[in-house]
Amino acid sequence: MSLRKGSQVWVEDKDQAWVAAQVLDSVGKQVQVVTASGKKVLTVPTKLFPRDADADHGGVDDMTKLTYLNEPGVLDNLERRYALNEIYTYTGSILIAVNPFTRLPHLYNVHMMEQYKEAPFGELSPHVFAVADASYRAMINEGQSQSILVSGESGAGKTETTKLIMQYLTYVGGRATGDDRSVEQQVLESNPLLEAFGNARTVRNDNSSRFGKFVEIQFDANGRISGAAIRTYLLERSRVVQITDPERNYHCFYQLCASGRDAEKYKLDHPSHFHYLNQSSIYELDGVNNAEEYIKTRRAMDIVGISYEEQEAIFRTLAAILHLGNIEFSPGKEHDSSVVKGQKSGFHLQMAANLFMVDVNLLLAALCTRSIQTREGIIVKALDCDAAVASRDALAKTVYAKLFDWLVEKINRSVGQDKDSQMQIGVLDIYGFECFKNNSFEQFCINFANEKLQQHFNEHVFKMEQEEYHKEEINWSYIEFIDNQDVLDLIEKKPIGIISLLDEACMFPKSTHETFSTKLFQNFWGHPRLEKAKFSETDFTISHYAGKVMYQTDTFLEKNRDYVVVEHCNILSSSNCPFIAGLFSSLPEESSRSSYKFSSVASRFKQQLQALMETLNSTEPHYIRCVKPNSLNRPQKFENQSILHQLRCGGVLEAVRISLAGYPTRKTYHEFVDRFGLIALEIMDRSYDEKTTTEKILQKLKLENYQLGKTKVFLRAGQIGVLDLRRAEVLDAAAKRIQCQLRAFIAHRDFASTRVAAVCLQACCRGYLARKEYAAKREEAAAIVIQKYARRWLLIGAYRQIYSSTLLLQSSIRGFLARQRFLCGKENRAATVIQARWRMCKVRSAFRHRQTNIIAIQCRWRQKMAKREFLRLKQEANETGALRLAKNKLEKQLEDLTWRLQLEKKLRVSNEENKLMEISKLQKIIESLRLELDAAKLATVNEFNKNAVLQNQLELSMKEKSALEREIISMADLRNENAVLKSSLNSLEKNNSLLQLELVKAKEDNDDTLKKLQEVQERFAQLQKNLQSMEEKLCNLEDENHVLRQKALSASPKGSHPGFAKPFIEKLSGAFVLPSADRKAVYESPTPTKIIPPLQQVLSDSRRAKLTSERHQENYEFLLTCIKEDLGFKDGNPVAACVIYKCLVHWRAFESERTTIFDYIIEAINDVLKVGDENVTLPYWLSNASALLCLLQRNLRSSGFMMASSQRSVGSSGLNGRVAHSLKSPFKYIGFEDGVAHVEARYPAILFKQQLTACVEKIFGLIRDNLKKEISPLLGLCIQAPKIQRVHGGKPSRSLGGILQQSPSSQWDSIIKFLDSLMGRLRENHVPSFFIRKITTQVFSFINISLFNSLLLRRECCTFSNGEYVKSGLAELEKWIAGATEEFAGTSWHELNYIRQAVGFLVIHQKRKKSLAEIRQDLCPALTVRQIYRISTMYWDDKYGTQSVSNEVVAQMREILNKDSQNLTSNSFLLDDDLSIPFSTEDIYMALPAIDPSDIELPASLSAYPSVEFLLHRTK
Repeated sequence: MSLRKGSQVWVEDKDQAWVAAQVLDSVGKQVQVVTASGKKVLTVPTKLFPRDADADHGGVDDMTKLTYLNEPGVLDNLERRYALNEIYTYTGSILIAVNPFTRLPHLYNVHMMEQYKEAPFGELSPHVFAVADASYRAMINEGQSQSILVSGESGAGKTETTKLIMQYLTYVGGRATGDDRSVEQQVLESNPLLEAFGNARTVRNDNSSRFGKFVEIQFDANGRISGAAIRTYLLERSRVVQITDPERNYHCFYQLCASGRDAEKYKLDHPSHFHYLNQSSIYELDGVNNAEEYIKTRRAMDIVGISYEEQEAIFRTLAAILHLGNIEFSPGKEHDSSVVKGQKSGFHLQMAANLFMVDVNLLLAALCTRSIQTREGIIVKALDCDAAVASRDALAKTVYAKLFDWLVEKINRSVGQDKDSQMQIGVLDIYGFECFKNNSFEQFCINFANEKLQQHFNEHVFKMEQEEYHKEEINWSYIEFIDNQDVLDLIEKKPIGIISLLDEACMFPKSTHETFSTKLFQNFWGHPRLEKAKFSETDFTISHYAGKVMYQTDTFLEKNRDYVVVEHCNILSSSNCPFIAGLFSSLPEESSRSSYKFSSVASRFKQQLQALMETLNSTEPHYIRCVKPNSLNRPQKFENQSILHQLRCGGVLEAVRISLAGYPTRKTYHEFVDRFGLIALEIMDRSYDEKTTTEKILQKLKLENYQLGKTKVFLRAGQIGVLDLRRAEVLDAAAKRIQCQLRAFIAHRDFASTRVAAVCLQACCRGYLARKEYAAKREEAAAIVIQKYARRWLLIGAYRQIYSSTLLLQSSIRGFLARQRFLCGKENRAATVIQARWRMCKVRSAFRHRQTNIIAIQCRWRQKMAKREFLRLKQEANETGALRLAKNKLEKQLEDLTWRLQLEKKLRVSNEENKLMEISKLQKIIESLRLELDAAKLATVNEFNKNAVLQNQLELSMKEKSALEREIISMADLRNENAVLKSSLNSLEKNNSLLQLELVKAKEDNDDTLKKLQEVQERFAQLQKNLQSMEEKLCNLEDENHVLRQKALSASPKGSHPGFAKPFIEKLSGAFVLPSADRKAVYESPTPTKIIPPLQQVLSDSRRAKLTSERHQENYEFLLTCIKEDLGFKDGNPVAACVIYKCLVHWRAFESERTTIFDYIIEAINDVLKVGDENVTLPYWLSNASALLCLLQRNLRSSGFMMASSQRSVGSSGLNGRVAHSLKSPFKYIGFEDGVAHVEARYPAILFKQQLTACVEKIFGLIRDNLKKEISPLLGLCIQAPKIQRVHGGKPSRSLGGILQQSPSSQWDSIIKFLDSLMGRLRENHVPSFFIRKITTQVFSFINISLFNSLLLRRECCTFSNGEYVKSGLAELEKWIAGATEEFAGTSWHELNYIRQAVGFLVIHQKRKKSLAEIRQDLCPALTVRQIYRISTMYWDDKYGTQSVSNEVVAQMREILNKDSQNLTSNSFLLDDDLSIPFSTEDIYMALPAIDPSDIELPASLSAYPSVEFLLHRTK
């Protein structure tokens, strides 16, 4: 590396690992540097790494973009991003996740998952969702299974990261249709279940996974989750019986002890009373409630399908293990024997036996003895106390391991595996590389697994490097690949490997760890990866990829031997509990001779690992490296040494070394020329393209071994330092020239300023003397003028004061008189109105009384005639028996009608009671308001009285004042008393002013009182209006309720009414009776109503039904033609809507009790919307459907109960009325007779209006969604500015208005064209301005949301130049909105509020001088603190190099966010898209203008239909 004075470097430090420094001088072969803290260090150049002085404050999101890809650069970039809560960073395709140790819910909500869904990898900010989405998309697109490998040390967040991956996969994958159970929920809920039984507290983490987990999520051909499987590795069984302080046992034990009733049932107490739990003093975790966690565990068991009986058996087994640990032993009577110690141990032994459901004596024998089978027979050997304790612990570990395996198997069976699945995504959550002070067999297995995974990782990284080189078409054949196969051979190679030697040693009973170590050193003497410890004969050191680890072999053999005691298995397999018996299967016959069954843990782990590697090799891998920032588990604390160690263990630095072996520095030609173009300005002045310019710059500096790709230049390690050194030299020379010119300019400026100052000083002195003399003369003249004007001013003031007082009194008196006259006139008018109302009421009462008498007389006459007829019929009935049957039938009908009448009366009484109660409530409110009004009026009268008193006092004071003035005039010649009179005059003026102030105050109080009175009156009027509107709504509701009630009661035959009255009516008058069939035809006939023919001329039923069906068919065909054809518009009104409405009214479809014509219209409209061109069909039918809806709303009323009430009267309510009804003109229903435009609507018409409202909303939603789909690709191109081509001379345009002076890009032009096209389509179809305004507003709201969210998710968009680019585009949108006018654009400009403020913040200068209050109140009032924080931390100035907001502002925002982190509603910094309909039905009625359908003529193409001849006749 080339170093010079002033070079920025990294130097090693014991505490901070690496610190920033600057080169001071060279001392021989060493270099002296000074650190940022001022410390001077002397070191060799090989221990220094170059540092990028121009590095961005917020770091880079992909560390392959670092100018210097080295160890300190990676560490510094992670620290910069972590300080800004940017916990995710890419290294190529590898994601590094730093545990924040705080809740960041805004990063993991549903909206964030929606943003990363189908987003290209690397386009948005680094995130675990991006890796999950990349794996899912690769699986769907390529049809190949994927795997995500999550690694890191304990506490780094592996488990939480795995949860987030599974959460995202369930979001995008969901559940396959047709499944009975929620697979995704079971997969997610399996996490807390496995955490309860497999996680524990360690020194570094409160929720550390003590097993490896590989979750395989299976998908069907449609990409939906169809199944899952979970595999576990190397559960830490020893933790069940032995823990160290301050660690804990597995969580499930503490949850069970805190379970309440269940704990009492199993005789459990506080964890401190159990040996397996009280070895550590930690029983509770911060922020964790064990009782609540127990409930969550139970719920997780329910979800994964574990029955209640199995749950009880699981927790009974856990309780048995705890009781088993409290069994203590004491020496027995025989030699080397043992017995249970004391009653307490006996109680726990009895409880363990009861919970295991085994015989207590058999359990005691299994713990204290061993059976050895020999040729002579079985020999029972007693065990001493230590052996009995070891046997007890072995039983506990075996039971727990069996229980854990059963849980995993149960989860797999419950979730279900899809055997037909061809695509899977596996998520591997496995322990990271471990290196402690004492490393035993567990660390050896863990590090062996990590060596395997590291080899797989290296191959993947090298493959990614190859793909990058292939993509850029460069030569890479000579790059060396870093491999760790020699370490793997050392550990697992057969027949000579550490695992093989360990298994061989375990096979011999007399082998010890000393003999194992001796044999190990003999076989691997001189191996470069294996070393013997200096101070131990048995310990050995392996050089892993992450560093050297020393292993202590003291317990290697014991932990590798996984003995299963036959007696334990036999006694538990015979348990009365089916669950416990099912955990233990009988031993094979060949093993039954031995009391122990040996199994190698290392070999079994090796086989599992090999199967895992085969699975990973068959998939496409994705890597996530979790990092723990500090050992205290605190937020915003970054320990460099610890993180550097984790980066080494996680293989990140290994990946960096692989990159360094090739071409670590890669820059696009644009970036390279932009940074290093000033080295060769003569090349820049020529018209070369960027690739040629880059090549000539490198050739000028005589660099070799670089590669020129298609879009990037690839530099070898150290070459970027040479370029930066040469660039610094050019900049230094330019700086010296600038300094020389600047010093000359400053000297010349100082001399000129000194000379000018001397001349100015002389002129000032002379001017001062002249001004002083002039000022004296001017003051003398001014004194005379002041005296003159002062006297005049005093006299004028006195006169104006008297004049104003006089005017005030006059105006008050005139106002009082005018108000009196007004009140008198108001009372007269009120009396006149009362008289008129009383006379009207009196006349109406007389008319109603007369009408009642007339109806009574008619009823009596009809009753008399009916009685005569009844008597005649009765006589005839007595003659024959057949008539008696008719009588019984008529009596039954009479009872039925009586029951209906009583039911109707009850319903009417209940409605009247409800109405009276509502009216009484409103009357009480009116009375209270009237009382308030009276009180206000009384206060007003009191104020008027006070004003009168004050006016009298003012008149008296004015009289006194006039008298005093007369005295002053009379005594003007007496100079001696002048002073006395002046003082008295001043006192009177003061009194007068005080009185005037009191008068003004009284007038103000009076005005306030009048205002309050006016407000009360307005409120009273408003309440009256509300009362009136509520009464109208009540009437409408009663009408609709009656229609619905009538619909419900119509189940009985309607022919009962005419059937009952038929005998009498036929005899009375055959010409005036309307049969029931013809009455029904009144509502269903498509022709105008005619005079009803006599009964003899009525057609037969079959003939009439046939004609009716033919008419209906003709009507349907005509409506279908109207809906399918584009009938256009006339004077802005839709022809189709008006024609359909007039036909429905003429056919009396709205009055029909039963009809299918409305459903036919809605279905036809929906069919047209599906078939036609959406850009034309949707606006056309939005206009027609809304117009038809408004016609229905304005011309229909649900008051059909008027006709129903007439039918409910006895017999027929007046034959004359029915005949008159039949003779009415049909135009009354259309709304052209007597100015009445209302049609009485029945239930189907009301339902049709609701369906039409839903249709309008549906069409509006379809238009909105289609517009969003069309504009989304355009917005994706508009969020980021295109690269600006360089001007002649190679110097980029960096003027302040460089971007603003350019015309908007084609992307923004396409947005404008899209909006113009939208507006044209809507206006061509005469869509009402109300809908156009709503659509435009929604489109601009979507533009605001899309641009703003993209800005917050993509760091390359948060730049100064991009802000200028987007701002210019927003200016074009503002011009379009202004051109569209407020009638069609509405509040569209206001909808862009978020993106306007965000872009305005990007393009302001001197952000560091802005305080947080100024930013929130002046610059970004609409943005939340989290959004401002996001923009501030992601901002970087690519144009002028300025910095973002100050560190103080960032600290303030972070403090606010930490306080607000619990509020989930405010944690998301992204905007949500509102999918609701932005208007109600009432808004449509109020906004749309009235339409007169009579002005619409029938199109010529529809005149051939006979069912619409009435429209042609009316037109003629």
